[in-house]
Amino acid sequence: MFSGIVEEIGKIERADRIENGIQFSISGEKIFEDLKLGDSVAVDGVCLTVTSFNNNIFKVDAVGETLLKTTLHNYNVGDFVNLERAIKYNERIGGHLVQGHVNSTGKIKGIIPKGENYLLEISYPSQLKKYFIEEGSIAVNGVSLTIARLYDGYLVISVIPYTWEHTTLKYKKAGDMVNIEVDLIAKYVEKLLNSKEESNLSTDKLKKMGY
Repeated sequence: MFSGIVEEIGKIERADRIENGIQFSISGEKIFEDLKLGDSVAVDGVCLTVTSFNNNIFKVDAVGETLLKTTLHNYNVGDFVNLERAIKYNERIGGHLVQGHVNSTGKIKGIIPKGENYLLEISYPSQLKKYFIEEGSIAVNGVSLTIARLYDGYLVISVIPYTWEHTTLKYKKAGDMVNIEVDLIAKYVEKLLNSKEESNLSTDKLKKMGY
């Protein structure tokens, strides 16, 4: 589990083809403070397992559904990626709960400077719309963000200067694809509403329960 608060920007040093996937060698600094084999690291929002590390470079394998559902299949040597280690349960969560299980990809429609902030317009697949609300949480390339405005087919996110400078969002441009993970709570609510055992559960009842 992650928080969506990016710890540092890493760099892809190698991208080697392996059976059914790609092995990425990624350089970094901060995440090596207590890194161990088998640890989970979010790479642009994708939860991957550390298979080896040495000299500030760690390796992860991306295979199967991970490549199909995310942007990782398009990454090349020299690309920068957001990195975050799994959270510790005795620490504060500055963003929101992020699983590192990308639901789909979206496309950046536009990037609009707004004072010191940036408005990021991102199109999304229609099947994700039910999970989005204005002022709700979303993870974009592993960055915990808040939806400012929601439209049919795309949403708008306001990115503050600190987040812009300390994540790979500053390298993005219109037309780039990004990984999207919807809010975990939204998925649980959907499960409850669709459950036969909880067929008497309604939107009104959820509101009364504080959701």
